[in-house]
Amino acid sequence: MASTEERTGTPPLVTSPRQLTQNPLKKIWMPYKNGHPEQHISQRKVCMTNCPTLIVTVGLPARGKTYISKKLTRYLNWIGVPTKEFNVGQYRRDCVKIYKSFEFFRPDNEEGLKIRKQCASAALNDVQQYLGEEGGQVAVFDATNTTRERRETIVRFAEQNGYKVFFVESVCEDPDVIAENIVQVKLGSPDYTDCNTDEAIEDFMKRIKCYENSYQTLDEDLDRELSFIKIIDVGRRYLVNRVLDHIQSRIVYYLMNIHITPRSIYLCRHGESDLNVKGRIGGDSGLSLRGKEFARYLAKFIQDQNIKDLKVWTSQMKRTIQTAEALSVPYEQWKALNEIDAGVCEEMMYEEIQENYPLEFALRDQDKYRYRYPKGESYEDLVQRLEPVIMELERQENVLVICHQAVMRCLLAYFLDKSADELPYLKCPLHTVLKLTPVAYGCKVESISLNVDAVNTHRDKPENVNIHRSSEDALQTVPPHL
Repeated sequence: MASTEERTGTPPLVTSPRQLTQNPLKKIWMPYKNGHPEQHISQRKVCMTNCPTLIVTVGLPARGKTYISKKLTRYLNWIGVPTKEFNVGQYRRDCVKIYKSFEFFRPDNEEGLKIRKQCASAALNDVQQYLGEEGGQVAVFDATNTTRERRETIVRFAEQNGYKVFFVESVCEDPDVIAENIVQVKLGSPDYTDCNTDEAIEDFMKRIKCYENSYQTLDEDLDRELSFIKIIDVGRRYLVNRVLDHIQSRIVYYLMNIHITPRSIYLCRHGESDLNVKGRIGGDSGLSLRGKEFARYLAKFIQDQNIKDLKVWTSQMKRTIQTAEALSVPYEQWKALNEIDAGVCEEMMYEEIQENYPLEFALRDQDKYRYRYPKGESYEDLVQRLEPVIMELERQENVLVICHQAVMRCLLAYFLDKSADELPYLKCPLHTVLKLTPVAYGCKVESISLNVDAVNTHRDKPENVNIHRSSEDALQTVPPHL
C-alpha cells in the first residue's frame, strides 16, 4: 500500500499528542532568583506585582460588610482569582456556642475582648495558611476592624507575610437602610435563633452602640498611605485612595457597580433551532417550529409577569434574535453573548467529533472548563468574554437575557457561586426560564418551564476519562487545512 508521501507528494503530518492549552497547574506568586525561590521572604516587606492580596472590611455592624465580602469573593473566584472569605463573626460563634446578649461586645468586657482577639488571630492564621500553603491569591478578612490600632496590627501581619492590603469601608447613616439590613440579615443569625423580633432588634442596636465610641473611620490624611475604598451610603458616593495594582482596580470597579435595589434577572436560551434538532453544535441557524412556538410562549410569559422597566438582551446570533422578535419589545444585541466558538467542530455532531478527533473529544471530557476547541474557545475564555455582561447586569435592575447553553452556564455559575468544575455541567434546558432574585447573601432561583417540547442538548459529566495515546491517536490531530 502506498505511503502518504507517495500518494500526495508531501511528508505525513507527525505531531505529538495535543495538550490542553491551559493546564490546571499550581500557580505560586513567590519571587524567583536564578531559577530558585528567594529565601527568607517573610522577614522583610515585599511588594511583588503578583503577591497575594488581603482585603479587609471596615465598618459598624449592619453596614453590609459581609454582603460585600461574599459578593466580592464570588466575583473574584468567577473570573479565575482564587479567593476565600474569613468571617471573624463565624469564628466567634464557633468559639462561644451560646450568644447571650450585647454585653459580650462592651468595650469594658475583658473576657469578651480577649475571646474576640483570639478569634481574629485564628482567622489571620487561617488566612496565612490559605495564601501561603493552599494556593490562594486573595483573602477577605470580614470583621468590623473599626479601630486604627486593629488595622495597624493587620497591616503588620500582611507586611511580615508579603501580602498587599486593601481596605473596604462601608459607611451608612441612613436609619432605614440599617433597619432593613438588621431585619433581612441579622435576625436570621444563629445569635438570635430563640429571640423574638423586637428583642433581637433592641439587642443588636445596643451591640452597634458598643462599637460607635471607639470607631475610627478611614481618613484621607491620617490613612493616606493605605490602599482603600470607602463606600458611602450604599454607593451614593465613593472615596478611593492609593490603588496599587490590577487586582485592586478590579475590586474598585466591581464595588462601584453593585447595588442593593430589589430586582430580578431572567435567563433563558433561544428557542430550539434547526441545528439543535439535527444534534449539531454551534452554527447560526434559525428557529425550528417548536422554537418559534417557545418564542410566542415566552412573549406571553413576560407580558404576564408585568415587569417594570424590563431590558431585553440577546446575542448577535439568528436564533436569539428571532426569539426576541416575538416579544415585540425593544432589545439590545451583545456580541459578548454569542455562543462558545467550537472552532473546527462548528456544526458537527458529538458522535462525529468523537469519530474524527477522538483525542480532542477525550481531552474535552478530561477538563471541560479549560479545554479549548481547535481554532475556537474554552469555557475559561467565555468567562473572560462575559465579564462586561456581568458588570452591566450588576448595574441594571430587571433584565431578560436570551442567550445560549454555554453562555447561560457561565452567567448562572456567577450568580450561584459555582466552581469551574461544576460550571460546564450546569443544566440549562431549552424552553425553560430561570428567574434569579438576589437575596441577602446569595440568589433565589425559580425554574419555569414553558411546556414546549425540545431536544435535550445536555451531556452529563463522564465518570472516568482515560486518554489512550497509541501511535494512531498521537497522529489524530486537526488536519492543517482546518
